[in-house]
Amino acid sequence: MDAEYDNILIFDWLKKGGEGVNITDVRIRKINQEGKMRAIVSVTLDDSFVIHDVKVIEGQNGLFVAMPSRKTPSGEYRDIAHPICSDAREIIQNAVLKAYEEVV
Repeated sequence: MDAEYDNILIFDWLKKGGEGVNITDVRIRKINQEGKMRAIVSVTLDDSFVIHDVKVIEGQNGLFVAMPSRKTPSGEYRDIAHPICSDAREIIQNAVLKAYEEVV
């Protein structure tokens, strides 16, 4: 399949809230027993697109998933990859937390 076509499919999936694209792999790359960051994860979509450095964080209301981010010159952190809609975010978060809980 053409790489440009793959990118169009991924962007279309994000707009639709995740319909039609499957999370085909969630790899727990590192687990921390101490601190708020519990794990670093990679998520693969349809065996064709991977998101590295997804983090599992222990918050005040339990575990949540933080997308990869980068510190800006002004000191704030900005996501460098993230779902566009809440449905897509929920699909990714559920898959990541399920994989994390299976390992822990």
